[in-house]
Amino acid sequence: MRYNKILLCTIALLCLAFQAYAQSGYLTMAPSGDWNRPDRSMIDPGIASMLHWLDTPVPNFPWYSSSGPFYTQAVPDTIFSPYREYYTITGTPVGGGIISNPTKFDITQAPPSSVYYGAGQGLPFSQYISLVPSKTNDLWVRGTTNWTQYVVTPAGTWLQLVANAPIGGPVGFYETVQTDKTAQTYKTYQFDQGYNTMNFYANRIGRHMLYFVGNNQPSNVVVVDVFAQAPMTSGTFNEPYIGPTSNYAGTGQGAK
Repeated sequence: MRYNKILLCTIALLCLAFQAYAQSGYLTMAPSGDWNRPDRSMIDPGIASMLHWLDTPVPNFPWYSSSGPFYTQAVPDTIFSPYREYYTITGTPVGGGIISNPTKFDITQAPPSSVYYGAGQGLPFSQYISLVPSKTNDLWVRGTTNWTQYVVTPAGTWLQLVANAPIGGPVGFYETVQTDKTAQTYKTYQFDQGYNTMNFYANRIGRHMLYFVGNNQPSNVVVVDVFAQAPMTSGTFNEPYIGPTSNYAGTGQGAK
C-alpha cells in the first residue's frame, strides 16, 4: 500500500510537470491539432513562417504504385504551367553524367527574388539567408526570377541547378529515379567554394530526386517530377517556355 501511494504521488507530479511544460509554449497543441511541434503563434513570426514553409509537402503523384499505365500516360499542360520559369526546351546535352560540369556562379549578380520549398509558400531570398545557416549545402532549381526545390516538367527539357557549397572540392552527386522501380546513379564532380551552376536534362519519365554530399555533409533533396506531355487539343496553341539562353546554355554564361 505504501508503495502504491508513492507511485500515485509520482504520477501526479509528472502530470503537473507535463502540464506546466505544455503551458510554457514549448509543447502546446498547434491549431492543426498536432502535438509534435509547438504552437507557432507563440514563436517568432519569421521562424514560424519558415517552419510552415518546410512542412508543406510536394504534390502527391502515385510514383510508388504498381500501376504501369501511370508512367506512360501523358498529362495536360496545366500540370506544368506553375513551373514554366524553371525549364527550357533547348540546352546542351549533359553527356555521360547526371549533370553538366559545374561552373562558378556569382550570386550577387543574379540573386533570386524568392525561394520555394516543395509546393509551399515562398520566402524572399533575403529572409531565407537570414534564417538558414550559411554553412549548409544547398541545392536549387533556378528559374528566371525565383529558385525552387520542386519542379514538374515535361520529358525532354533542361533545368539549371544552383548548388551552394560552403567548402569547395570534390562532391558526390546522387540521382534516384522512382517509377515502378528505383534506380540510383552516382558521380563525383568538382565544386568551387560558394555557388555553382550546372544543367540537368530531364529525359526520363519518373520522380527524380537529386542531392549532393560535400565535406561529408548532405544537401537537401531537389525533386523533379517528369511526365510525358499530352498533345494540344484542336484549336489551342501553347508554345513551351524557352527562357533566356544565358540561363540555360550550359556554356558558363550567366555564371561568373
